[in-house]
Amino acid sequence: MTLDAARRRTLWQVALLSAGFLVLVAISITSIILVNKARDDSRWVVHTVEVENQISTVLLDIRRAESAARGYLLTSQAKFLEEHEAAAKRILPNIDKLASQTTDSPVQIENSKQLRTAAESRLAEFSRAIDFVKRNDIPGGIDMLRDGSGAAVQRIGEVASAMRAEEDRLFQMRTRAADRSQTLAAVVTTAGSGLVLILAGASIFLVRRSTRARDEAEQQLRDNNLNLEATVERRTADLREANEEIQRFAYIVSHDLRSPLVNIMGFTSELEELRTDIFTRIAKYSRAAEAASSVPVPIGDSNPADAPELQVEDKQLSQDFSEALGFIKSSIGKMDRLISAILNLTREGRRDFHPVEIDTRELIETIISSVAHQASEANAQIRVEPLPNIVSDRLALEQLFSNLIDNALKYLKPGVPGDILIKGRPKLGFVIFEIIDNGRGIDPKDHTRIFDLFRRAGLQDRQGQGIGLAHVRALVRRMGGTINVSSELHTGSTFTVTLPARWNYGIQGKEI
Repeated sequence: MTLDAARRRTLWQVALLSAGFLVLVAISITSIILVNKARDDSRWVVHTVEVENQISTVLLDIRRAESAARGYLLTSQAKFLEEHEAAAKRILPNIDKLASQTTDSPVQIENSKQLRTAAESRLAEFSRAIDFVKRNDIPGGIDMLRDGSGAAVQRIGEVASAMRAEEDRLFQMRTRAADRSQTLAAVVTTAGSGLVLILAGASIFLVRRSTRARDEAEQQLRDNNLNLEATVERRTADLREANEEIQRFAYIVSHDLRSPLVNIMGFTSELEELRTDIFTRIAKYSRAAEAASSVPVPIGDSNPADAPELQVEDKQLSQDFSEALGFIKSSIGKMDRLISAILNLTREGRRDFHPVEIDTRELIETIISSVAHQASEANAQIRVEPLPNIVSDRLALEQLFSNLIDNALKYLKPGVPGDILIKGRPKLGFVIFEIIDNGRGIDPKDHTRIFDLFRRAGLQDRQGQGIGLAHVRALVRRMGGTINVSSELHTGSTFTVTLPARWNYGIQGKEI
């Protein structure tokens, strides 16, 4: 599977997933809207039924009040009066309730007002008829109720019929709206489910195809890994052999350089011993020339200034000769130290590392005790915080910290009490050590340079060959770690060393 094909397949999968997500979101939102609409429509349908029930309740109370009033007119019994009064008390509140239920329709609002007016008129007739009975004029009450009942009863019936007709119309309209909402919700849900099924099928197809392509790619990757591992092993063996060859070459070159250097040093010493004899003889010849100059010589052959000039040249020559020998010896000494450093590095590179459990604090305190006199002369204190133990090569770790502590003591800020802090902490299978000082600091542009062999930075007022930090970096790399520095001029330095908490001897132990 090519990269472009994989990219296109991935884009298709992303597009399908995005489309499926959008469809689900759209279906969800639409379904929620339609369900809420159907719920509202159903609530209005129920509301219409409640209004019709309330109309029936009002009419029933009016009939009860009328029947009780007629019973009281005919029998004068108190129970009929009580029934009438109870029914009459419910009529107007029920009409008010009906009016509050029909505020959504202007027609019903008007009908409610008319129904209340007619009901009040009818209740007034009931009250006057009952007053006739209470005055023992039963025939008058019956006549009054018979004569005045026609218009009010007719009006109540007309208004009630109009309200029922309006509610029936609203009921049919609201029922149709609820049916439409439910139908739309069902259609949307069905269509959305179909789209989701289609997208799911397409996604499954693409996923299965991608799975097959991934399996093929994994198989190809495994084959490539096998080839790569074999290639890496060959290259590693070649690199190890080349590294060992470089070390042998450096050792041989350094060793062979010492032989002519020893000869040069020997002949320089002989020249220094011969210098006295040579210039003694020159002085003797100079005195002989002076004596000879006092003897008369033919005109034109004498030169009175020869002898004095010969003495001045003699002294100057002696000084130049001594100075040249001093330069030669100084250069020989420097070259000898450099060759010795290279030999030490090559010997260190050939040394096998042996990881052991190390009490880091005990090791560093031993180093500090060995440089206590140097720290006292520099007016410096060395503080050690609790340190985690580590499994590594003890000698390499000792050389590493010795160089860093010695470097910190060597480059303290003049006139300022030195303060060197050593601390460490474990992190994700590694141990991070920090050596912090308040010394003269290092210019950021020299942070990389100071780890190069024979390279130094800053003011060169301390003895050194530029080997210590290069050796430290080589040791850290062999132990599978890293080293870096954080510093500014005049603000001190922090060297951070990261090493494996449990270092396993392997390829790292063979390299420098």
